[in-house]
Amino acid sequence: MLYSHDTFGLGHLRRSRALAGAITAADPAASALILTGSPVAGRFAFPTRVDHMRLPGVIKRSDGSYASRTMGMSIEETTEMRSGLIRSMAEQFDPDVLIVDKEPTGFRGELLPALELLASQGRTKMVLGLRDVLDEPEVLAAEWDRKDAIKATEEFYDDIWVYGLRSIYNPTQGLELSTSAKARMHWTGYLRRDLGPLDTPPEQPYVLITPGGGGDGAMMVDLVLSAYERDPDLVPRAVLVYGPFLSGETREAFEARVEALQGRVTTVGFESRIETLFSGAQGVVCMGGYNTFCEVLSFDKPAVIVPRTTPRLEQWIRASRAEELGLVAMLDENRDGWTPEAMILAIRRLVKQSPPSSAFSDGLLDGLAYVTARVSAMLQDEPRKAAE
Repeated sequence: MLYSHDTFGLGHLRRSRALAGAITAADPAASALILTGSPVAGRFAFPTRVDHMRLPGVIKRSDGSYASRTMGMSIEETTEMRSGLIRSMAEQFDPDVLIVDKEPTGFRGELLPALELLASQGRTKMVLGLRDVLDEPEVLAAEWDRKDAIKATEEFYDDIWVYGLRSIYNPTQGLELSTSAKARMHWTGYLRRDLGPLDTPPEQPYVLITPGGGGDGAMMVDLVLSAYERDPDLVPRAVLVYGPFLSGETREAFEARVEALQGRVTTVGFESRIETLFSGAQGVVCMGGYNTFCEVLSFDKPAVIVPRTTPRLEQWIRASRAEELGLVAMLDENRDGWTPEAMILAIRRLVKQSPPSSAFSDGLLDGLAYVTARVSAMLQDEPRKAAE
């Protein structure tokens, strides 16, 4: 069973989906259930023997606070409902392994009743999975202290998996984890994207523009459109994927500008098979989310990352470290400026930029293979429940 709170964007769900698919593909006796709060979970295809349950949704506001998506329910009532559903599913599904994405206690502590139940039964191996970067150390330490996350990590989790490499970044720096907790940490490498059967990509050449889920991508989209408006000779053309959370009047205004560009920029609303667009792209302009970064590495595409810096510095830390290592280029707000001229220059340089493979290190994309081997090792002495 995999838990991803999914209060914002697509990252947590896509990571859980990739993990579940790899684990079940490696073991024909395995099945997986993903518990997710993503409002677009139903728009994704799930692998064989992988299913999902949609938890009542919550919305993350721009100031970092949360509200319920459910009409007439407070955030406290919604959290209580979600917590009860999670505990019930843990009891009924009775997983051999529970993989929790990023939040040791879940959204607003909603995971604790399920963790306590599974711990008391003593049959489930519990894993905390962390992306390569969480936030700047001081901010993360304060957040984990507020959520009592250190205590939960020490008490409940048999393993801590970091979906990255220690040589690139340590997401737990600043956290006062015990020696025994640090000994349970495993650096898996990044999670390679499935490069299996792909559809035919659009007419080439093109650069792919992707703000991920799109909920915080309006600034980057505006910058790209401004670059093509400002420079009529800017090539190659762009294929822009808005993402499911960039919609309404903002998207309508962008569409009017796209139409005026007469084919130099074409758009897609939501592409669950964005892998096809990656495969044909000459380069990528994107934000700095974990999953998009994995796609850039997996498809070995030259990339310019435009990282957000609020409400956390996660994307900026990832992008700046990747730039240092020669994996990508970054368009930094303070260093380069977020201006049409800076974006024009970035796109022009992109077509001559080296791909990430020119700076690859060993084990960079071995995350899924590591995880499947680790699951097998954790369960080798445990009784197995075969999938129906």
